[in-house]
Amino acid sequence: MTGLPTLKVACQQIAPRVGELDYNRELGQRAIREAAAEGAQVVVLPELVQSGYVFTDRQEALALSEALDGPTLTLWKALAAELQVVIVGGFCERLNAGVANSAALVEPEGRVTVYRKAHLWDREKLVFTVGDQPPPVVETRFGAIAMLICYDLEFPEWVRLPALAGGALLCAPVNWPDGPRPPGERPAEMVRVQANAAVNRMFIAACDRCGDERGVAWVGGSLIVDADGYPLAGSARQPQQQLLLAELPLADARHKHISAHNHVHLDRRPALY
Repeated sequence: MTGLPTLKVACQQIAPRVGELDYNRELGQRAIREAAAEGAQVVVLPELVQSGYVFTDRQEALALSEALDGPTLTLWKALAAELQVVIVGGFCERLNAGVANSAALVEPEGRVTVYRKAHLWDREKLVFTVGDQPPPVVETRFGAIAMLICYDLEFPEWVRLPALAGGALLCAPVNWPDGPRPPGERPAEMVRVQANAAVNRMFIAACDRCGDERGVAWVGGSLIVDADGYPLAGSARQPQQQLLLAELPLADARHKHISAHNHVHLDRRPALY
């Protein structure tokens, strides 16, 4: 890792189509190229961007799944090398027995790190094999980057793990289904991203999707948040395709003091918890 004073990060909020693998690969490729052309060094794509999300059953997910040497990750590896970017995106991973809701972090040098979602939402429990490993922290040329997926963000103790392990930027591919909320309120998912960033002093880039899929509407709430929990991009819901860009001073995530006498990690009292 060489490290940079600032890191330019992109979230590409796009609308994959369930079951249309060729379309989704081309959509993802265009999104990655567009972000790189704008100077992004890290490009984050939505959850299950390779396959779409609303599967009828486990068998459909299996039919749409890909192994690590499949066409999507092969394409992402080629794009990462060509464009000299880090790519983080979700895919339906084929396992020896079953499928996982996974995310890949692909580096320009060709290394691929895979994380499998550990907290499954609703009917995902009927489809996916649950992950059993903590969120990885990858020392990339741009800095220490971690990843997790969507509903994982609902568990503060899970988000804390990559922060304690030195993660400066947490990339989260998400698919947030829209739902009722009080008039004028922002989606709670976006608020929780801000809270997680603030209590860990860690940047978070959460990339949502947009569009409708088999009767499910999506929040379209992608956002990039600084280490104090304030949005750098995407502070309001925008339920259509959009590119979010932000420059992150990653050194801020190393400074865990929030006052002269308070440190967000050292003040913890785990023996009491």
